Order: sequence, then C-alpha cells, then structure tokens
Amino acid sequence: MLGFGILIPLIPYMAARFGASPSLNTAVLGTYSLCQLLAAPLWGRLSDRYGRRPILISSMSGAFVSYVILAFAHTLTVLFIARALAGFMAGNLSAAMAYASDISSARDRARTMGMVGASIGIGFMLGPAIGGALSGEHIQSANFMRPALLSASLSVVAMMLVAFMLPESHTAEQRRASAAEPRTHGWRLLRTLPGLRLVALATLLVTFSQSTLESIFAIWAMNRYHVGPLTIGMTLFVLAIVAVGVQGGLVRRLAPRYAEQRLAMAGIVCYVVGLGTVAYGGALGVVIVGLVFCGLGSGLFSPSGAALASHQAQAGNRGAVMGVYQAGTSTARVIAPFVSGPVYMLLGPGFPYLLACVVTLQALWCVLGIGPLPAVQAATPDMRRERRDLR
Repeated sequence: MLGFGILIPLIPYMAARFGASPSLNTAVLGTYSLCQLLAAPLWGRLSDRYGRRPILISSMSGAFVSYVILAFAHTLTVLFIARALAGFMAGNLSAAMAYASDISSARDRARTMGMVGASIGIGFMLGPAIGGALSGEHIQSANFMRPALLSASLSVVAMMLVAFMLPESHTAEQRRASAAEPRTHGWRLLRTLPGLRLVALATLLVTFSQSTLESIFAIWAMNRYHVGPLTIGMTLFVLAIVAVGVQGGLVRRLAPRYAEQRLAMAGIVCYVVGLGTVAYGGALGVVIVGLVFCGLGSGLFSPSGAALASHQAQAGNRGAVMGVYQAGTSTARVIAPFVSGPVYMLLGPGFPYLLACVVTLQALWCVLGIGPLPAVQAATPDMRRERRDLR
C-alpha cells in the first residue's frame, strides 16, 4: 500500500501532462478501480481454494510489472494500460482481509481489521508525501519515473516478506474441508446474506465520497491554489495520519465498548462534515480542517465496515465474502471518478463534494438495517494457540 500511496498525488499530474481533460483525467483513476472491481471476488475465491500466500505473491508480482510500465509511460494510452494492470492486481486486498479474518476471533475482529486498516493507512500517510517529494513541486519539471520505480521496488520487498515470513492461515486441510461444504460464491452471496448486502451497500456509498475526494482533489487544488505534487502529497499526509491514528489506536479501544454499527455511523457523519468543509472552505487552512474530519470518518468506518462484513462469513467462504465486500468499495471507486470529472466541468469545482455528501448520508440507513451480529463464541485453548502461532 505504500507503493500505491506514492503514486496517489502523481497520476492526475501525469495525465494532465499528456493532455487529459478533467473528465479524462478522472477516467484514468476509474479504470484502475474498474479492474480492481472485476478482480476482487476472483482473488477472494482463489485464496479460498489455493491459500492466501500464493495469491498474495502472484498479485504482488503483477503489481511490480504495472509500476515498471508506469515509470516509462510517455502517452496517455500507456498510462491507461499501466493503471488497468495495477487495478487488477490490487484486487488481492480481499485475500489480505481474509487472512486477517482467519487469525482473529469474532470478539477481536474489529480490532484486527483496525490494525489492517492502520497498515493500509500508513501507506496512504507516507506514500503521497514520499511521492510528492520525489517528483517535486513544479508541474512542468516533475519527475514521475523515480516514484514509480520506488513503488516497483516496494512490491518486490512485500512479495519477499510474504514468501519467507508469512505463514499460511488457510491450510490444505481447511481448504479440503471447506471445498466439501456447499457454498455460495461471488455475487450470489448478496442474495443469500442480507446483512452482507447492507454492509456492501453502505461501504459503496461511503467509498463514493472517499473516491470523489481522491479523484478530484488534485485537479481542484491545482486549479484553485496552483499547487504542485509536493503540496498535494503533504496535504493528503494530514488526512492519512488522522485515519491511521484512529484505526490503529482509537478503534481498538472503542470497539470492545461500542458496537461496530455505532462506530460506522459516527464515521459516516464525520466524513460528510469533512467533505462539506472542503467544499465551502476558502483558505487552504480551512480545507485542511475538513480533511482532518475526513480522516476521522475514514478511520472509524473502514475497520467497522470490514468487521461487520466478516461477521457474515463462515470459515469456508471467508475469502469470497471479503471479496464481495471489497467489490463494493471498488464499485464506488469506478463510479465516482467517472461522475466527479463531468460534474466538476459542468457544475463547478465544489459540486462533486456536495454530491458526495448527499450520497454518503444514505449509508446511515443501511447500517441501521443490519440485524444483530452473530453471538461471539469463546475461543478454546486450541483456537487461541493456533492464532498465537499464526501471529
């Protein structure tokens, strides 16, 4: 995720250098998300069948190739190809979420997802700042090859860590046992699990606002404040550091005391408040305050939503359930860029944020509609020993 985060503030500037309009610029981001949407359920099912480690290793090697292509891209077409391949490989997040769910009990799942979310947030926190520093502040002379090659190197490091240090959480015996069980895969899970359907829809709506901010913020700030990649990277650093602090610390303390539904609803409200502040804030300092609220909302909702989704899964279909859940986020990341660019051009710079506020508020009804969570089963000594060995 650090390798991905490095490129966040750079892609809009690369597309602009190749002559892309705001609508086409955001379409580059939408292409990445579309491929991630198609790949997430596939990676989840493959991890149920073949284990988590092989899927993580294979997808990380593909991410390495996509970053190398991006480093040497000189046309908009090559940029599209590189982002499409990167998006397909990014669908492996469902396998990573399934791994986290494998090694956690129902009682501490929200805290575990919070730690995973914090790890993702660290990539978003450090990545934009590193990418902006490596590329520079001046738009015309910005260097995009160095950040892309660094991202490629980080993919190799991550692949080596998985290959040599990460034990398999979904063993061959568990895969054989789960293969014999009747299961429902993919999108059919949405019909059979109403709780998953509501969680996925709520996540889609919240992620729509997050993706709107990510896809339009660099273009919006570039035109409004005339700033370069370095400023954008440092501004996104503020958002990410708040999200990391909430997911890595605050959620772990609040989860045992409050239900996941309450934390998710609080995150929705905070994100809407933050987006409204960004839309109406004139000075850059006010915009940063809005980003702080957005970071707080993201930090509260992301692990809570993942925990709510994991409660709908059984041991045999956990990868598939998390793949469908991840597909909800990818769907929003497909829709938002293709919508925010035209809205920006037709209605004005602040309207994409206002539209995202209205859409995201509907997620409150979805979270309220989720029924009681399954009863928490006390861990046996064997279960505790198994999770300790995996950790």
